[in-house]
Amino acid sequence: MAVGLSVAAVAAALGSVPAQAAPPAPADRAQSPAGWRLGDTGVTDVRFRGLAAVDRRTAWVAGSKGTVLRTADGGRSWRDVSPPGAGELEFRDIEAFDGRRAVVLAIGEGEASRTYRTEDGGRTWTETFRNPDPKAFYDCLTFFDSRNGLAMSDPVDGKYRILSTADGGRSWKVLPNKGMPEALPGEAGFAASGQCLVSNGPRDVWLATGGGPRGRVLHSADRGLTWKAAEVSIPAGDPARGVFGLAFRDREHGIAVGGDYRAGQPSPRAAALTGDGGRTWKASAVPPAEYRSGVAWLPHSRAVALAVGPTGTDVTLNAGRSWRKIDAGSFDTVSCTADFGCWASGEKGRVARLEF
Repeated sequence: MAVGLSVAAVAAALGSVPAQAAPPAPADRAQSPAGWRLGDTGVTDVRFRGLAAVDRRTAWVAGSKGTVLRTADGGRSWRDVSPPGAGELEFRDIEAFDGRRAVVLAIGEGEASRTYRTEDGGRTWTETFRNPDPKAFYDCLTFFDSRNGLAMSDPVDGKYRILSTADGGRSWKVLPNKGMPEALPGEAGFAASGQCLVSNGPRDVWLATGGGPRGRVLHSADRGLTWKAAEVSIPAGDPARGVFGLAFRDREHGIAVGGDYRAGQPSPRAAALTGDGGRTWKASAVPPAEYRSGVAWLPHSRAVALAVGPTGTDVTLNAGRSWRKIDAGSFDTVSCTADFGCWASGEKGRVARLEF
């Protein structure tokens, strides 16, 4: 692999950060082995729960007030490329194929759930889907490649609804729900980090749930036509608790994070891992001590991953079996690229890139 950093060097840098460390002050940045470098997005009143990292230089973020930003210089400057007339929408997920092409998802009941696509870096956008069903509420989207993707809605008539595209998000259709298991009472997805629906490879996709009597992860091996559900050790049983984010480094090995998103509430067993594609899940022996909404594997690594939430960042060096806190800054989601371009975004316009 032609990258500037080795996996061993990155893991060593992350592992050497003191547990429970606060973000280093600017004067100490050069002495810190690894840490988030905040960029100036120019906004402080937008929460960016949608994040699409392309590489170390290029990333997209999407958030409240219909806001979409893009950087092409590693986060030193950000360009507002928000779709015109979208100021009342809540963007919660964005998927980018490169620096020019991206699809963004707005959430909400009925027509508030929409998708937009750009092919020119955000200079122009086309609305490609507007939800006609008042009972549907779309939470997340994912793409297998530049053409094939899915979006998921909270249960409609007792089953999660899956939307499919085969042309890069230019058009969408609702898939039949015969292969979808029944939703549990009160169960839904969380539009918290753009990671309640994730894919790996050409056909595998996973869906995270909460709010019901127990947390679950649903898996499909045929692009959303049929699904199997598995229980996860992350506690649910309340509308604010469950599985919030998923990440798979291949079709077998995955990590789930979550907890209780309410500030000050305990979040025991806030992480779990699987080694069989999500058929079974095992609780992390030492989970993050607090709620986490986003998770990402370090590229080219079988063991290192990051989890983020409003109270900080945790790292695992053993594929999710144990975690420790390395930063106290607030983020909602995280994404890493093949050239070690790890990005995070969240409240008050915060966007950062991991520096070593």
